[in-house]
Amino acid sequence: MPAPGQADAILIFGGDGTVHRHLPDLVRLQLPVLVVPCGSGNDFARALGLRSTRTALATWKRFTSDGSNVRAIDLGIITPLSEPTPGEHYFCCVGGVGLDAEVASRANRLPRWLRAHGGYVLSLAPALFHCAALPMKISLPSPGDPKTFVPHSNQPTLVAAFANAPTYGSGMKIAPQARLDDGQLDLCIISDIDPFKLFCLFPTIYFGKHLRMPEVEYLQAARLRIETDYPVDVYADGEYVCKTPIEVSVTSGAIRVIAP
Repeated sequence: MPAPGQADAILIFGGDGTVHRHLPDLVRLQLPVLVVPCGSGNDFARALGLRSTRTALATWKRFTSDGSNVRAIDLGIITPLSEPTPGEHYFCCVGGVGLDAEVASRANRLPRWLRAHGGYVLSLAPALFHCAALPMKISLPSPGDPKTFVPHSNQPTLVAAFANAPTYGSGMKIAPQARLDDGQLDLCIISDIDPFKLFCLFPTIYFGKHLRMPEVEYLQAARLRIETDYPVDVYADGEYVCKTPIEVSVTSGAIRVIAP
């Protein structure tokens, strides 16, 4: 990465995982960033309206012409609570605990070309029958004291996804109401559900229709905490981050992006 003053902008060629790995530097440098979508997921680019390399090229030309298409967006932050010296892990799209993490782990073991052509969906079916709901305590800030967390739910949970952007898994609208600049995280909780019913539910996520189901709860919060009976994996932007327990928050205007 360049030092501040040595460049006018940063171009990233890749998908969500590539962007994820560079987020600390992007926050530090505060240079405008253009993402050229050529990864296996590209959900972050999709949220910015960058659906193809052609769109990215046109966006870059506008930036070099007048620089008017730069905007500040939020990032999510995952803080592990069990580590001796907790560090902060940025994410740009969606993080999760439970089935999401299991599917992401399986998808990451596929060949890159297969990940880019339905790898998430291919990994879903076997994960459904190997990942059981687990007791999960999800806490939100107290209305009277935002620094204090109070339990929101404490029940077997299959999916707890916290989102800064609407989609993951190459277009699945797990959080259709999420916005990159609203200062909020969108939380989608799917409680214990029959595997066959869950398998039928997942196609509806591509259209955001899963929110109609009684097993799905959807809400917004600027901060949240997730605890489990034993440490389980936490993934974000399709990458392994840490293990539970965690605190998740959002930082407004964390990076500057070049967008259509």
